[in-house]
Amino acid sequence: MSELRQTRFVYGDALAEAGGLYPGIVVLDADLYNSTRTVVFRDKYPHRFFDLGIAESDMVSTGAGMASQGLIPYVNSFAIFLTGHCYDMIRIQIAYPNLHVILAGSSAGLTQGPDGASHQSLEDIALMRILPNMRVLVPCDGVETRAMTLAAAKEIDGPVYLRLGRYPVPDLLSADYCFELGKAVTMREGKDLTLIACGHMVNVALQAAERLAGRQIEATVLNMSTIKPLDEEAVRRAMTSTPLVVTVEEHSIIGGLGSAVAEIMAEDGCGARLMRLGTRDVFGESGAADELLERYGLTAEAIAEALRHAFGR
Repeated sequence: MSELRQTRFVYGDALAEAGGLYPGIVVLDADLYNSTRTVVFRDKYPHRFFDLGIAESDMVSTGAGMASQGLIPYVNSFAIFLTGHCYDMIRIQIAYPNLHVILAGSSAGLTQGPDGASHQSLEDIALMRILPNMRVLVPCDGVETRAMTLAAAKEIDGPVYLRLGRYPVPDLLSADYCFELGKAVTMREGKDLTLIACGHMVNVALQAAERLAGRQIEATVLNMSTIKPLDEEAVRRAMTSTPLVVTVEEHSIIGGLGSAVAEIMAEDGCGARLMRLGTRDVFGESGAADELLERYGLTAEAIAEALRHAFGR
């Protein structure tokens, strides 16, 4: 297994790399540069780094103004602050005029951990994917984080929400991986069910698939790292090739990946069954990351056990 890396740390290094490639990149932070890892960019390009203090709404508005003048702003804070506190500014000042602003939401999901419900973002994907013009990206590992961070600068036009975590994961993708917006990646193939996951839940889904294989249940695993635009064809292939489709996300099952997949399946009218695994209309709570994943049924063993019951094995 490769070295475990947090996507927020890889993002910090990739952001500094992107800064060397594209002089128009500017980075804004809300006094969280050590946590968001924009400190790496700050130290390398101090004249292109702006700390707005604990004023996220002003930060987003400033980023919109910079984008309107041709700069490429990467706007950073904890995921729940960036999407929740600043929703109206993002909606009217960035999404509505379709400005090229990259919103990087750090420490997303339950695994923000001991800070509890006020700092855990279980709604951010839902908030961002409903906005017209917004792209929503959730990398599964360090390789994909770097690829997305670089692609967001020049290969994607318009607003981008990049969701980053603090849970360490191994690199699952090869070093020559090339990110393609709106395309899922097949990580494993199986005939009995399809696990569609995003973020560090892709690694958990792969571990669950290994456990299921020991019970003669073969699972396909898809890395759905682009939540919007969703790879609809990949969903259709899953629902016609396996009798059960299962979404796995460190987010509420309402409005996130599970809802996006459910919408495609409902409109298509196929008979495949859908299970959505994530938090179920609840707030998070304080605790260690691993304790919280176990508490909310988002470990490999918990997922495998739920699917064993679904198959009666």
